[in-house]
Amino acid sequence: MCPQGPPGCTELHHEIELGVVISGGGTNIPEESAMDHVGGYVLALDMTARDYQNIAKQKGIPWTWAKCFDTACPISEFVPKEKVHDPQDLDMWLKVNGEVRQKTNTNDMIFTVPYIISYISKIMTLERGDLILTGTPMGVSGVQPNDQLEAEIEGVVAMKFTVGDKL
Repeated sequence: MCPQGPPGCTELHHEIELGVVISGGGTNIPEESAMDHVGGYVLALDMTARDYQNIAKQKGIPWTWAKCFDTACPISEFVPKEKVHDPQDLDMWLKVNGEVRQKTNTNDMIFTVPYIISYISKIMTLERGDLILTGTPMGVSGVQPNDQLEAEIEGVVAMKFTVGDKL
């Protein structure tokens, strides 16, 4: 799959994120047992049509059209929970055309995985297979047609994508 913005997009940005895959659903999940609901992880590349997002912000409307388009969120292969010792201590990076644009450790996340699961489950019921993105580190920037994107959770999973021939 080639990430590509929606029709008319002129400013497409990358956001690397840890994705948490839910194995057992629930509502009002306590933070203390939240990890019991995790089946595993993915590396996610959350693409944003920044020009669309800016228009939505100006109009005071939801950002749906900036975040929810075909190819908006390619993900890596699934990594079972047992293969990740500590989701709050993972080195992650993203390169565009070989240049590091984002590099972080998940211990820099504002909210922990258990907190995020607990919080979301108070608003909506989580179901088996749901994917939760945990937020992106500094370094978000634009991509151009045919850029090569490489991302990795070091020692866990990696992925490569080419941006489509138009934004």
